[in-house]
Amino acid sequence: MKRCFQLVLVLLAGVFAGRAGAQELFEGTGEGVPFEVDRMYVKGLQFLVQSQNAQGSWSDGMGSQPAVVGLAILSMLAHGEDPNNGPYAPSIKRGLNFILGAQSKETGYIGSSMYNHGFATLALAEAYGTVNDPRLGLALQEAVKLILNSQVRNSYGAWRYSPESSDADTTVSGANLVALFAARNAGLGVPEEAVRKALQFYGRCRSQDGGFGYTGPEGSNGPRTAIGALVFGLAKQKDSSTFKGAFQFLNRGGNQSDGGYYHYYLYYASQAYFHASVAAWTEWNAANVATLKTSQRGDGGWDGSNGTTFCTASALLSMALNYRYLPIYER
Repeated sequence: MKRCFQLVLVLLAGVFAGRAGAQELFEGTGEGVPFEVDRMYVKGLQFLVQSQNAQGSWSDGMGSQPAVVGLAILSMLAHGEDPNNGPYAPSIKRGLNFILGAQSKETGYIGSSMYNHGFATLALAEAYGTVNDPRLGLALQEAVKLILNSQVRNSYGAWRYSPESSDADTTVSGANLVALFAARNAGLGVPEEAVRKALQFYGRCRSQDGGFGYTGPEGSNGPRTAIGALVFGLAKQKDSSTFKGAFQFLNRGGNQSDGGYYHYYLYYASQAYFHASVAAWTEWNAANVATLKTSQRGDGGWDGSNGTTFCTASALLSMALNYRYLPIYER
């Protein structure tokens, strides 16, 4: 079921003119995806498949959390293989079984935090309509309902660790707001008012330097600013001063890793740059691929402070825009 989303290799050639190493790195496969990117990506996927346990999760670090399982599933779906009969179908189905098993039948809540719930809901939304599993529609509907109900109860119009939280932060809110955008793409009803209220919260967290803080405008950094830029991009507000200011902050290279969250930053920054412009993403993507090439382990994984499964899935998803098979990756 692969669909061919051709990358504009002429742009790549222009950006890397005069840089022989980069030109060699971005030699095409014939389908528009650079050969080296696909080689790295498949190697990373093979690591995830081989290290997945029978329950559908992973045993390292945060690999047993529904959020990380969701990100790993997304990295497989993002490669464009048939999720029902392709080489990654068994792993995708085991992961979805794990997420469905972690969802409360009474409330629709997935896992033990709204971090888990947001990323797991995103995985359900991206799998819905492509994976042949009649359980996905109802599970997604209940998960979205919980996100919306949690927002209604929240005095900031956003989200934090618990569905009952009265405060909010930009990272948990990002996971749940992106999940709502994906659910809307999948055909579920998501009120525009929910998006508006969430963006208002991000406006309260916007710093004078263009970046975003955690619970307010103080302490802006790369990961949180990438999240902020992405949600405004997904809301079709790329011409706003908020999106432009956030992108300028990212382009200045402000505090990317913030104490060990480098792969988390990569996951969101890749999408933020993609929404900024083709040229901006092309240049950012080249640097990202080159860096990830040097840090990829021999077995295909990537190491980091949040566990190999999380870092590997995030690294892969930061390169997944080379394929653009996930609906959430459309401009």
